[in-house]
Amino acid sequence: MTSLAVRLIIAVGGVVALVAGLPALAGGDPAGLVWVVFGVAALVVVAFEQTRYRSEAAAPGPPFQRTDEAFLDPTTKRRMRVYVDPTTGERRYHAES
Repeated sequence: MTSLAVRLIIAVGGVVALVAGLPALAGGDPAGLVWVVFGVAALVVVAFEQTRYRSEAAAPGPPFQRTDEAFLDPTTKRRMRVYVDPTTGERRYHAES
């Protein structure tokens, strides 16, 4: 399952929780607050979550091209190679062995 699919599932779950929680909260049901908090938290996570690097399993294929740019990831201490799509400028990172 791709990260986009996971993010979409979390977003839909957050919206459903929010939509279910608001009327319950307005009706005086304290459980509605739990649903509202869960829904808002899920939407915030989806909005601000970013994957650190795309896939480390395999180097990006076409249209991505390997560059001479590399850096040491300060968290994992692994050397990362930069790949770029020349048509869009999108960058992807791949851990070198």
